[in-house]
Amino acid sequence: MDFTLSEEQRALQESVRQFAQRELPDLARAIELSDEPPSLELRKRYAELGYLGVNLDTRFGGGGLSHFDAVLVLEEVAKISIAVAFPIFESCFGPCLAVAHFGNEKLQQKLLPSICSGDTILAVSMSEPDAGSALTDLKTRAVIDGDKITINGSKRWCSGAGHSEAYLVYCRLSDEPGAKGIGAVVVEKDSAGLSFGERDHHMGFRGVYSADMYFDDVVVSRDQLLLPAGGFPKLMEAFDLERCGNTTMSLAVAQSAFDYVLAYCQERQQFGKPIIDFQAVQLQIAEMKMQLDAARLLLYRAVVNADQALPSIADSSLAKCFANETARLVTGKAMQLMGGYGYSREFPIEQKMRDAWGWGIAGGAIDIQKVNITSALIGRRFNQRAS
Repeated sequence: MDFTLSEEQRALQESVRQFAQRELPDLARAIELSDEPPSLELRKRYAELGYLGVNLDTRFGGGGLSHFDAVLVLEEVAKISIAVAFPIFESCFGPCLAVAHFGNEKLQQKLLPSICSGDTILAVSMSEPDAGSALTDLKTRAVIDGDKITINGSKRWCSGAGHSEAYLVYCRLSDEPGAKGIGAVVVEKDSAGLSFGERDHHMGFRGVYSADMYFDDVVVSRDQLLLPAGGFPKLMEAFDLERCGNTTMSLAVAQSAFDYVLAYCQERQQFGKPIIDFQAVQLQIAEMKMQLDAARLLLYRAVVNADQALPSIADSSLAKCFANETARLVTGKAMQLMGGYGYSREFPIEQKMRDAWGWGIAGGAIDIQKVNITSALIGRRFNQRAS
């Protein structure tokens, strides 16, 4: 499988890299200090440049390019910071892909052009206080009555909660147990009965909102039903592609940390010579590079295979799991090589380490990905509830 970039892809990658390095570092630093997300103005700038919905159909205002192309765009921006990259992440690998694949025409026309223009971020609302890894235990309920849907329940750990303009809410649409009763509904932020709890503040992911969500007789049009009861497998197929976005964000954090520390090791002197001349440092640099290249190849395999359909759970879980662990390993080694400078907030490595740990939790924890990988290998799902 040849992952050599075409001339057009190299030009795309280079143009995004130049824009990101020229215009985004100061914004990223401001976001890290304020913990406030990117402005609507920046989202509009991304839309003008064609960075939003790179892999969505042109009839919705998207770029009409491949998932691979979207990865190239996302990585270059995420190397600056995950916060400035988050609108691109959501527009290329977020729940909008589920809408693009499974939504009715009216829902697609309502949401996707607005996402590509930068006016709307659609966040995914899955987890609940008692349903995280055990997602099929979710209790939020939606009742269809004529042309209306009424939703009641609560959600937790939604990235974008309280800030995003709309939410794809996983909910129980029938009394069927487990996955059989689960579908999804789009709910707009200003819907009557939807409220948000106090905002969470995390170790990393600064500039990315998170809060509890409360649905008290929230009524939406039946047109906003994405998938009915029994649609859970399709939702998770789309989420497999979202994992590729998570993988890209992890890889970007790790690659940018590596790039920084590689330059540092050639400049920093101890005992009268650059520390890169010490064999112990050389071994660490080589190990970091091997991890990065392996993570990149797993990501590229997953997204290239996904261009014909949605990616397999095996490909996406392997890529996400390995990249999540790589990001933690590389940022850890980078901090150790930099010593006190790495631990200082005056330098970027401590932020990258904090962000790296978050991606191994978001979108399905590392150990859950390993369960998925083993399930794919033997061809069956494991019953975690069995005694």
